Amino acid sequence: MATFLYVGIALLSLIVGIWVYKLNQYDFITLDDHKYSLASLKGDYVVINYFAEWCAPCLRELPELSAFNQSKGENVHLFAISYDNVSAEKLNALKRKYNIDFPLIAELKGEFPFEAPSYLPATFVIRPDGSLAGQLLGEQTEENLHEVTQ
Repeated sequence: MATFLYVGIALLSLIVGIWVYKLNQYDFITLDDHKYSLASLKGDYVVINYFAEWCAPCLRELPELSAFNQSKGENVHLFAISYDNVSAEKLNALKRKYNIDFPLIAELKGEFPFEAPSYLPATFVIRPDGSLAGQLLGEQTEENLHEVTQ
């Protein structure tokens, strides 16, 4: 009888351990402290925009990104990441200053399925199957982003 109890406790411990391990696996954390893994977003489009405050075209496209964020479907996720790898405090200041209403990536733990861009603004689209749809260079519009995520 005691053997069954020990085996049961061991199995329960193993299950809890695996659950906690999976819970802590993520590729990036947003400024609002949500953890995401690209694997958990599989089945949806993922749009990742690189921007910088010194990049005038990046700042001009922010309202288009916001409009896209407001009108995108449930199977589309938009994130932005600072090209300059700024602190969370600076990122919060940028969010307030430019009225950014979509998630900003504060910490990148894993790797994206693409290299960081050489030019800004740059937007990457990951298809629902996890493959890279491509890199969009230059200012994007709400309309263009809808076209590539359908």
